[in-house]
Formats: sequence, structure tokens, C-alpha cells
Amino acid sequence: MIAIFAALFISTVSLSTEQRSKGTHREMATTPTLVQKTEEEWRAVLSPEQFRILREKGTELKGTGEYNKFYEEGIYDCAGCGTPLYKSTTKFDSGCGWPAFFEGLPGAINRSPDPDGRRTEITCAACGGHLGHVFKGEGFKTPIDERHCVNSVSVKFASANSPASV
Repeated sequence: MIAIFAALFISTVSLSTEQRSKGTHREMATTPTLVQKTEEEWRAVLSPEQFRILREKGTELKGTGEYNKFYEEGIYDCAGCGTPLYKSTTKFDSGCGWPAFFEGLPGAINRSPDPDGRRTEITCAACGGHLGHVFKGEGFKTPIDERHCVNSVSVKFASANSPASV
């Protein structure tokens, strides 16, 4: 069983590396490549704050995130696995204190109700990393009346001007 999982994981990593070398990783497939790691493997590749938020479903303090007031052109990738999640053209200033997007890339984000039933959690579809929460019906003047409230720690920005984001 472990050998099968290891072979599957290695072939998945190889495919991702091949796609990245061709520069095609900016084009999000409707089904991202699944990334699975043990808690120890995640701790080895994430900072303590990234681990707390992405793996333990934490939240960064309001107004402290690197991308809260950041508006360059590019793509926001998952800080855990590198999967493209959001285009900068979907980012807007909601005034909430966290980066806000009105939609993610197709197939990149999963939604699930919080245990309390009051909010809907959003996670990376590839690695399950906690991104934040999605809210509907708040009246923002966006193409869809939806706000993805995302922790800056959960994403990494890739500029549209860098060769890797083409």
C-alpha cells in the first residue's frame, strides 16, 4: 500500500515539475494535482505561522497580512503546495482587513460548512490547506456577490511580469 502511494506521489510530483518547466502551471486545470503530506512533512516545509493557519485552520490578525492592501498583477498560489488559486483581477478592497477575492480559479478551491454552520470554509483543492472563509450576499459591487476572505499567510503572489507566471 505504501509503495503504491509513494509511486503515485512521485509520478504526481514529476508531472508537476514537468508542467512547471514548460511554464504551463499558470493555467489551472479543473482538477488540481492532489498533494498529500504527513504532519511532519508539512512542518518541515511551512513556517510555524503557515502551519498554524494552513494545517490547523488558524487566522492571522486583522489588517496584518502582507497582501491585504497589495494590488499588483499576477496570480496568488497556495503557500502550501503552489497550486494557482486566484487571479489578481478578482481581488478587491472589501475593507475587512484580509485580502478579498470574488472568485477563485476553476477547480482550485473547495468549500465546506464550518462545524458551527455559520460560515463556509475555503481550502486549497490540491492540499487541503485552510485559506479562509467565503461570504455571500454582502452587497459588494463585484461580478458575483461573493467575498473570499483569505489569510495572506495562506497564499504566495507570483507577479505577471515574472517568467514563472507566464
